[in-house]
Amino acid sequence: MKSSLSPTKLNERIQSLDIIRGIAILGILIMNIQSFSMPGSAYSNPLAFGDLNGINKWVWIVSHVFADMKFMNIFSILFGAGIILVTSKSEIKTGKSASLHYKRTFWLLILGLFHAHLIWYGDILFTYALCALILFPLRKIKPSIQLLLGLMIFTVHSIMYGFFGATIGEWPADSLTEMAQSWAPNLERINFEIGMITGTLSQQIQYNSAVATYLETNFFLSLYGFWRVSGLMLIGMALYKLGFFTSKKLNAYYYRLIFILSPLGFTLIIIGVIKNFSADWNWEYSRFLGSQFNYWGSLFLCIVYISIFMIIINSNILKSLKVRLAAVGRMALTNYISQSFICTILFFGIGFGLFGQVDRWIQVIIVLLIWILQLTWSKPWLEKFRFGPLEWMWRSFTYGKKQKFIR
Repeated sequence: MKSSLSPTKLNERIQSLDIIRGIAILGILIMNIQSFSMPGSAYSNPLAFGDLNGINKWVWIVSHVFADMKFMNIFSILFGAGIILVTSKSEIKTGKSASLHYKRTFWLLILGLFHAHLIWYGDILFTYALCALILFPLRKIKPSIQLLLGLMIFTVHSIMYGFFGATIGEWPADSLTEMAQSWAPNLERINFEIGMITGTLSQQIQYNSAVATYLETNFFLSLYGFWRVSGLMLIGMALYKLGFFTSKKLNAYYYRLIFILSPLGFTLIIIGVIKNFSADWNWEYSRFLGSQFNYWGSLFLCIVYISIFMIIINSNILKSLKVRLAAVGRMALTNYISQSFICTILFFGIGFGLFGQVDRWIQVIIVLLIWILQLTWSKPWLEKFRFGPLEWMWRSFTYGKKQKFIR
């Protein structure tokens, strides 16, 4: 008999996915903190703003090599795996999944719009939702085809950036000027951004909304968002079907991936760091061609990271930490948005207004404190409540009825 739809019960959850999702949510803050606390150009161009000497330079190098794009890639892969997990369970229970998928994704898109336009422009939920809406018909193709198609879509970004980088000499003068200014803004533009973000709530929303609109349209379609995220989601679908996130694979399988992909990933990224610093982070090189070392190196390393996590998950070590990480992962949406709330209070004008005043090494301390906070609160919260508050709201809208909240 077909049964009615309901949220995944605790005993139906795959703990490895929860743990890896928890790690990814914590890890993405290593890079997001830069956009919360510094002008946006400093994220891609470390010379655009702030001190980059001594400990600050080493913080940037370490975070770039080990974190930049790695955890966001993992989260994108997990989102693709989640599509297969949710829709397959729905099809087992009811024989269909389209309605659930589209309602679930629609409400995530709405939440992403609220997050991006009212809180922080760097939102990723809108992009995930839009890609998930587009990719749904591809969920049932063979995993080998999903993997190949995912890599092909992921490659489109590199083709486009290679084309842009090779044809700079043909660009009109006004495009060259605008690109140079966005890559390394002058003092006037930097002061304008600082003034808007540390200004009134109205100014913050106005600035957030303007940048978010650009990211959700031009940036999503033609430059970055769709190609990277969609490719990774398809890879995640394939890996889930192949049993990559379960105990079906032996540790030897993961060790082999680590042995093969680690040298390749780290070598590419380190070469990229050397070449970009040698080019003095000139936009004509670093914006396009120079970015591809980390783009591809991070793909290899995110697989390495997941492999390392799976080995640890399958072992008997760090049991208490794994329980707390799983709780963070089960509350991933709440913890992701709460990171934005905490950081806007710290850095934006509605709070302490520290935007543009915090060195990179201090940002690391803030990240560690937020990690401790989220690792501390997630487990006891889920001992009293069935979901995180935003997860509960998302599920209630998705299933069209108020979900049981208290245990």
